[in-house]
Amino acid sequence: MLRYLQYFLSARTRYDLHAPFAYELAEHVLEDTRRFYAFQDIEFLRQGLLKNQDSVQIQDYGAGSLVSANPVRQVRSLARYSAISAESGALLFRLVQFTKPQKMLELGTSLGLSAAYQSLAARNAEMISIEGCPQTAALARQNLAKLDIQNVTLFVGTFEQQLSRALEQLKQVDYLFIDGDHREGASLTYFETCLPYLHEQSVVVMADIHWSNEMESAWRTLQQHEQVRLSVDLFHFGLLFFRPEIKVKSSLALIQARYKPWRMGFFPSSDQAHTT
Repeated sequence: MLRYLQYFLSARTRYDLHAPFAYELAEHVLEDTRRFYAFQDIEFLRQGLLKNQDSVQIQDYGAGSLVSANPVRQVRSLARYSAISAESGALLFRLVQFTKPQKMLELGTSLGLSAAYQSLAARNAEMISIEGCPQTAALARQNLAKLDIQNVTLFVGTFEQQLSRALEQLKQVDYLFIDGDHREGASLTYFETCLPYLHEQSVVVMADIHWSNEMESAWRTLQQHEQVRLSVDLFHFGLLFFRPEIKVKSSLALIQARYKPWRMGFFPSSDQAHTT
């Protein structure tokens, strides 16, 4: 709660932005409320998963779960607590649409819902998703097949085992989504391993940047990286951009304008109230 309050107090809206790229990002990723057919298909699939009482043997190579330490979990529990939410999935869908990547890499497949949201926003792109747990990966394959998603290749194994292989196959990475291992050192290592394959127009998405003190520390380190020109805190996600047209290195937190209606000019600011 405290972490969200700190984010909320510092967050800006599109009405506070003057830099063209940051404004376009807010406009097209945060403020776009359009619904796409893909959303309906994915959420219909989710409803089935939420009713699935089959058990899965979890192999967790990261920081573990905040919900359950039990290595045997029901599919419906994974769908409720581990899979990406509909709101976050839609945001990633819009981010992919906005950045238009051709080569995508996801670290942490889970049930495949995040891969579905991202890949369906760029049907002609090549995407590799890595999942460490074999049983979870098997479910993800089934779910992607049910959605007739054909541009995602699933690698099964730890990130340490499969990341180099994925990078060699992709040759370059336009869009990188790091999820599934919420340890500071591991997160930074994955970023550095992928860095030679990133380029000026790439975007890196770090999930759960406020999940723990470790993740917040990792996020601060990435914000300060010498090649990062813009870092954007969306609370559940952190975005990193390397674009050379961003002349002044900057970091900001963004939130939808509806959460801060006084920033729209409907109400006088404290400065305006003081001078009138």
